[in-house]
Amino acid sequence: MTRRLVLGAPLALAACQAMPGAGGGHDVARIAHYLNTTRGLTAHMVQTWPDGGVGEGRLSYDPGHLRLDYDTPHPMKLVAAGGHLVFRDSLRQSVTRMTLSRQPLGLLLATPVQLGGAITVTSVQHGSNVVQVSLARTSNPSQGLLTLGFSDFAGQLTLVAIEILDERRNRTRLHLTDVRTGSAFPDGYFSLSAGE
Repeated sequence: MTRRLVLGAPLALAACQAMPGAGGGHDVARIAHYLNTTRGLTAHMVQTWPDGGVGEGRLSYDPGHLRLDYDTPHPMKLVAAGGHLVFRDSLRQSVTRMTLSRQPLGLLLATPVQLGGAITVTSVQHGSNVVQVSLARTSNPSQGLLTLGFSDFAGQLTLVAIEILDERRNRTRLHLTDVRTGSAFPDGYFSLSAGE
């Protein structure tokens, strides 16, 4: 089952790439609205790292905030907010901190998300009930590419895939299922404090 879920995101993205469509401006506006107004998003995630390793867990998103709680390959937590990211690996007892200003993931967590100006929309692609948008930093597109995949049924968008291509051309994919919105996150849920 894990293997099937992992393969789902690349297939969805490939389907989009195979069927480019028009009307990108309208879709860009819809996607920006979705990212800026969707509150309390949670999903089951399967992540594939550049080396082919796979992890599973839960993704949580509020505009400007992202948290990934990994169950496999072992407990880990990533929290991104306020232009910074903290990654805690309980097995290695390590904490990694970095700024998002030069990372593709930072494009998702600007507040508000504005898909234009500082962010260049490099492509908008369509497939059967799916749409994807690829984003780069206008001032330095070589820093990487962020691709977001959405299901699109009856005009209703749902985030189902995130793909990050970093400046070294390493590709990380997240495939999302059981996506829900409206969760109430407790105070401090997106805290960057290493002591959590």
